[in-house]
Amino acid sequence: MAHAGTQVLPEQTLESTARAALEREPRPAPQRAPFGPLRVVHAFWLAGMSCDGCTIAVSGATAPGVEGLLTGTIPGLPKVLLHHPVLSVEAGEEFVHNFRLAEEGKLGAPFVVIFEGSVPDERLAAESGGYWAALGVEERDGVRRPIPTAEWLQRLAPRAAAVIAIGTCATWGGIPAAIGNPTGAMGVMDFLGKDYRSALGLPVINIPGCSPVGDNFTETVAAILLFLQGLGPLPEFDELGRPAWLFSQTVHQQCVRGGYYEEGSFAERYGDKECLVEVGCWGPVVQCNITSRGAINHLGGCMNVGGICIGCTMPGFPDRFTPFYQTPPGAVLSTKPAKLTGTFVRPLRRLSMRFQNREVHWDDVGAVPTGWGHVKEPSPLERVLHALYDWWRFRTAERPGRTRPEEQYPDGYEVPAVARARREGRS
Repeated sequence: MAHAGTQVLPEQTLESTARAALEREPRPAPQRAPFGPLRVVHAFWLAGMSCDGCTIAVSGATAPGVEGLLTGTIPGLPKVLLHHPVLSVEAGEEFVHNFRLAEEGKLGAPFVVIFEGSVPDERLAAESGGYWAALGVEERDGVRRPIPTAEWLQRLAPRAAAVIAIGTCATWGGIPAAIGNPTGAMGVMDFLGKDYRSALGLPVINIPGCSPVGDNFTETVAAILLFLQGLGPLPEFDELGRPAWLFSQTVHQQCVRGGYYEEGSFAERYGDKECLVEVGCWGPVVQCNITSRGAINHLGGCMNVGGICIGCTMPGFPDRFTPFYQTPPGAVLSTKPAKLTGTFVRPLRRLSMRFQNREVHWDDVGAVPTGWGHVKEPSPLERVLHALYDWWRFRTAERPGRTRPEEQYPDGYEVPAVARARREGRS
């Protein structure tokens, strides 16, 4: 893959090329069982303005792992032939050859296009005689020129069974598309337009994250392959093309620190164990499953290891989430009520905690047999509150134990501890 260079692009703009390609290709509606059964599906991986973080994240996926997809060992799924500029053993024209076959419809098998990184506006680079990101070369009018990956995207997208944008740069533009950038970068969906449909009638599929959870990508690919095999329905995607089952909940709803927010306990500095909202976390409004799934192999994840959420999966990232590491404006309003209710909730829960930390037997014998330290006995007020609590619990339920005549032990037998307590006048 080539990056910065000095070749001049042809006069025809990439936009007009894409429009012509889309007009040539029919756009059928999504089908129920389009191909299956399949033995092989090709995956063409393209990169624009990318740090290769998405590639690294996917290589660490485990559910399913990349190895299972590439070897075809996952039951029901076809073998995936991955054409990746970093991971493939082929190079040069030998590597690009399959891209050309796919473009010409001569591949002999269905394929998907995976785009990593944002799509730059190559017209801006062409004005100074260069390009932003390219893959392979071709000869036009006697001049060899690099082929921008954006142009490959335009060529392959109409024939692809699906186009998958992986990572926030590819889905929404991400950091390369931030305000003031010199590249005119954008997401794949912005680049191809709202009218784009794949050969199966699918809009662009978006799997955001900076970097994304690798399992989110491989799981989505597996679900799509089952659809192509005719073994399952088309997975559910939301209005922005995200897998609905992965991005319907917020970071906060699944966060390991969410209980602290509800009790009004907030971290004051990084390293504190409480909720991180007041030190800059955007988790309550960010759609992402990093806290429940972890980063790699179900481990790690920003908030799980003490970091804040800066909204990297969202279309507004990064511009709408800056400045980072400062309390979000909404948190000023939402945390005040949580702190107020927390002043009542926390003591009541600690009271219940102490109550539930006692065996019923310990109350019968009036002692806690621990050698680790002194266990404070409930005060008279706490005993009254516990009695009221028990009354409330059993209003519509039967109390535990042998309370009915037919359940009593024969011959006046009593549990020894209870009998001893009665002899000593404690019950």
